[in-house]
Amino acid sequence: MSKNEDFNLEIGENHIGTSTQTPLRADAFAISDEEKIESIKKDVESILNTLGMDLTDDSLKGTPNRVAKMFVKEIFGGLNPAKKPSSSTFDNKYKYNEMLVEKNIVVYSTCEHHLLPIVGRAHVAYISNGTVVGLSKMNRIVDYFAKRPQVQERLNIQIVEELQKVLGTEDVACVIDAKHLCVNSRGIRDIESSTVTAEFGGKFKEENVRREFLDYIKMDTTF
Repeated sequence: MSKNEDFNLEIGENHIGTSTQTPLRADAFAISDEEKIESIKKDVESILNTLGMDLTDDSLKGTPNRVAKMFVKEIFGGLNPAKKPSSSTFDNKYKYNEMLVEKNIVVYSTCEHHLLPIVGRAHVAYISNGTVVGLSKMNRIVDYFAKRPQVQERLNIQIVEELQKVLGTEDVACVIDAKHLCVNSRGIRDIESSTVTAEFGGKFKEENVRREFLDYIKMDTTF
């Protein structure tokens, strides 16, 4: 059995698209990152040539390679389960049983419909049932799921579901407020609008708990 087959067996169904999971083919990791970069490089060259760009120009000749590396290593790096951040948990020794909120986590993602940026902030909260997670891990989880072609609603759900799994509790919530450049820079070209999505789990479905969370992040409760 090949290394790629072993890897695919190890991650099981986690990389196969469903309504809440990123739609990846079963052979998504059949070739290496280096092979993907070479293939994408040729595709970008083809696009630029079709547009009539002169790829011998000093400013452009490195663009296909830069774009290919950016796609594989950076903005779509979250597609690879091997890059999923480890999320160590700790006993809640302080017996802190109130809400913990991590505000204003930067979101850099890419709209899967036009491959244009999604830029905004995520606000994440949970109520401990005996374990806590390092604060930076919450940022890393947001960043991991953002680094892929995305739909904001799916991103919201993926963040909450991952933290629920890590913390062993349903009491997790996330609100994302982001600008979509597919709206801001093309089509209607509305540079002022942003999109707000929310996912509330467990106790956060209760009006008083949800209101407390939204008060922390200073947002209205009318969703």
